Amino acid sequence: MKKFEEKTISTEKIYKGKIIDLQVDEVTLPNGKTSKRELIKHPGAVAVIALTPEGKLVLVEQYRKALEKSIVEIPAGKLEPGEEPIVTAARELEEETGYGCEKLEHLISFYTSPGFADELVHLYVAKNIKRIEEARELDEDEFVEQIEVTVEEASMLIEEKRIHDAKTAYAVQYLKLQQFNQ
Repeated sequence: MKKFEEKTISTEKIYKGKIIDLQVDEVTLPNGKTSKRELIKHPGAVAVIALTPEGKLVLVEQYRKALEKSIVEIPAGKLEPGEEPIVTAARELEEETGYGCEKLEHLISFYTSPGFADELVHLYVAKNIKRIEEARELDEDEFVEQIEVTVEEASMLIEEKRIHDAKTAYAVQYLKLQQFNQ
């Protein structure tokens, strides 16, 4: 038995969507009592740290309906069924920024909100990026504006709450540590 494991008694599927599924599980707690858990099932996602040859971080600004505001983020996107994360990372980098790269290096994978969701984000670093003449187009329901900033400018965007998501804040902190360790 896993420490503090909650055994599932039953699962009620509430919603099946394009991006997420929602279910309510009834569970037995470690103390023998029961409880309900509202869970979001997500296919996973990728995010890409991409620096231009001039050392600027490639970001995109887009409106996030859940927040009712636009925020600035590193390029990212959802895994398609059966797609390897590295393939998704290359696709999303190209679609959202018009850049390709020689190599994608996996940095880390992390859960975004483990209290209620199983979304796992795979973070990559793009090596030697370059513009692609005929880059893939954005999804038809996706509208982004590309921004290129220094790491210092990205830190200011965090302070201004224009960068306001964990994956991008993590990326900026990673880059700051890289600068510090050089």
